[in-house]
Amino acid sequence: MAVAPVVAQKGPYQVELEEGKAYFFCRCGLSKKQPFCDGSHKETGIEPLRFVAETSGPANLCGCKDTDDEPYCDGSHNIL
Repeated sequence: MAVAPVVAQKGPYQVELEEGKAYFFCRCGLSKKQPFCDGSHKETGIEPLRFVAETSGPANLCGCKDTDDEPYCDGSHNIL
């Protein structure tokens, strides 16, 4: 049974992405390497999201884990 994700922070993580590189976005909120997965989800039933960066440069990845545009921040943290 999956548990609810933990809010890692109420705001986005600004990270540098590399075009064509695969990343694993933490969806459970428990990773110590936010916003990326470190395997902490194993007992939660929540799997990380694998995505490939479409462009190189800065990106705002969701910290609240409530976005509708995973892994990117859509401002959902403003209504938490």
